[in-house]
Amino acid sequence: MKKLSEFLATCPFKGSQKSLQSIMLAVVEAAKSIHKDVNRGGLTDIYGSAGSQNIQGETQQKLDVIANDRLIEQLNISGEICLIASEENDDLILTNSPNSRYVFCTDPLDGSSNIDVNISIGTIFSVFERVSAVGSQPELADALQKGCKQILAGYVLYSTATVLVFTTGQSVSIFVYDEDIKEFISLQEDVKIPQSGKIYSCNEGNALTYTQGVQNYLANCKTKKYSARYIGSLVADFHRNMLKGGLFMYPSTEKDKNGKLRLLYECNPLAWLAEVAGGAASNGEVNILDIEPQQLHQRVPLFIGSKAMLQEALSFL
Repeated sequence: MKKLSEFLATCPFKGSQKSLQSIMLAVVEAAKSIHKDVNRGGLTDIYGSAGSQNIQGETQQKLDVIANDRLIEQLNISGEICLIASEENDDLILTNSPNSRYVFCTDPLDGSSNIDVNISIGTIFSVFERVSAVGSQPELADALQKGCKQILAGYVLYSTATVLVFTTGQSVSIFVYDEDIKEFISLQEDVKIPQSGKIYSCNEGNALTYTQGVQNYLANCKTKKYSARYIGSLVADFHRNMLKGGLFMYPSTEKDKNGKLRLLYECNPLAWLAEVAGGAASNGEVNILDIEPQQLHQRVPLFIGSKAMLQEALSFL
């Protein structure tokens, strides 16, 4: 069984292997700590609201704040990240390594509303090479890059097992955390999303607020006897569909005209993973990876998963 450290030593990366290893080590160390907190649950008083809201007006859970702090701490230790953009912070975070080459974008704890009921949650992340000159002050433009410019992206899923899924652009790999040796061990390399499937994932409680095209596609799914599977944690829904074949949808609604998921922190990383694995992602009009971000916390609709299912859905839109 190959350890993550061994895999990273030869994994192709747009940059130095040392940088890749340092960034991934930071993610792993934060993930181990979050894994421990998740597994101890209420024993460590991490359940419930933190008594604050993020910039989106969403109530922050205690573990939201903890996960965010752990990531920032480990990324500072790595010395490889000059700038952090987090869903939990209103503004950009300057690290103690402003001369470094890389920018880190993250949703520290996706699906945090599920924490208290013991449902799968995750950490989503991506890395860009800065566009400002190395040695200068990092800028907003360093974070506002198209998803196609990512050089590293992935997620950690905290569930029946804690798994790390990531890509540097060549293939998608899955590692599982071995509690006994405190290491991530290779589970599957060169993951491929089935070209089609029979699972659709969306919040049908909002169905009457979707566009007519989306409603028509949902009716089509029922006619074809597709299975509805919706966890409500993006990472968990995406992970299942990536392995089994399916389509996740978070369309725009009458209330949220631009959708609800964040382009930088959720959609871009997962869209790149999907594409590298042979799948695809769209906002209903264009490829997610081609969208030019206009602001840090920009929201977009998301349709992601098996390529044939996405094409079918888009034909209704």
